[in-house]
Amino acid sequence: MLSLKESLKILKETNALIEGHFILSSGLHSAKYVQCAQLMSKPNQATKICESLADKIKTEFKDFDLILSPAMGGIIVGYELGKILNKQTIFSERVNGEFKLRRDFQIQKGTKVLIVEDVITTGKSSLECSKLVKENNANIIGYACIIDRSNGKSEIKNKIISQVELNIPTYKKNDLPKELLSIEAVKPGSRNL
Repeated sequence: MLSLKESLKILKETNALIEGHFILSSGLHSAKYVQCAQLMSKPNQATKICESLADKIKTEFKDFDLILSPAMGGIIVGYELGKILNKQTIFSERVNGEFKLRRDFQIQKGTKVLIVEDVITTGKSSLECSKLVKENNANIIGYACIIDRSNGKSEIKNKIISQVELNIPTYKKNDLPKELLSIEAVKPGSRNL
């Protein structure tokens, strides 16, 4: 299993964790930004992180049948963990703003489901996936992610297994710390196009 220091080194080397001045999709500002797509674009590094996370999952969740991930961010992570853990893996997609199962994916009644994401911040996408599990009379056994940056503030009540927990402070535009005032802000991420 990778240590926190080793995991952070990989995240920084792959530009999955970058420093600067960022305007997040929420409108808040931050000195750090997480973009796991950068990690997943480097398969050798991503495999190291996912194998370590898989070891944690095996320790915590002994028995489950299916991995469900939200599109887009969770698809590759879910697939990689499914391959390592030898579990079927499916994903949900937004249709008219709501997550749905498409492509003939199904969750059978009584199935034990692990919900997997790249990053959990508010937990919104994971909780939307959990509705699909409940609608199909299946059972959520827990949640897993590469980076948990919820800092205990997500609405997820089940246990979250993560490779790395990060507490990244955010700030309102009119309440920026001195170190961010001197750095030009950029809007990264998929929602800021």
